Amino acid sequence: MVEDTSWVILKRDIQIITVPYGTKMKLPSGTMVRVTQAFGGNYTVVTDLGIMCRVDPQDADAIGETGGASNPVADPNAPYDEKNVWQQLRTVYDPEIPVNIVDLGLIYELKSAPLPAGGQRVDIKMTMTAPGCGMGDVLKQDVEARTAAVPGVTEVRVEIVFEPPWSLEKMSEVAKLQLGM
Repeated sequence: MVEDTSWVILKRDIQIITVPYGTKMKLPSGTMVRVTQAFGGNYTVVTDLGIMCRVDPQDADAIGETGGASNPVADPNAPYDEKNVWQQLRTVYDPEIPVNIVDLGLIYELKSAPLPAGGQRVDIKMTMTAPGCGMGDVLKQDVEARTAAVPGVTEVRVEIVFEPPWSLEKMSEVAKLQLGM
């Protein structure tokens, strides 16, 4: 988590995703932003106009940061291990909540199966904290990319579901403690 909440001036134009709508747009050089969250290699910032945005790691320098956190995975030549998938999923964060999606209880199911040509197909069912969440596709893409980076994974399928509906009871004790609940 970012401790320094001072304002910085964007050093160059950057592509951002608005939160919670999930709309891509450009923030021009000279915009004032304040980093509110830095997890999983991404940054959540608020502009001087009150717009909350997600900034991807490749634009960290423009907001005065040194780069996104790496997401270490086991040896790329190692055999498939489901623990590595869970490790990667714990590096995906909702840009509004400083808790990873596993501890938030957004991952409902993870199944893997060997493929005839080799490697594993990983099927994931996940949800959002609210139906109609504009960040759904963004988080789904994060899950797909992080899962595909796991050794032995050759195919990933992520489905967003809303049954059963997400509730606070789905959060882990760790998440509840992090959020002061």
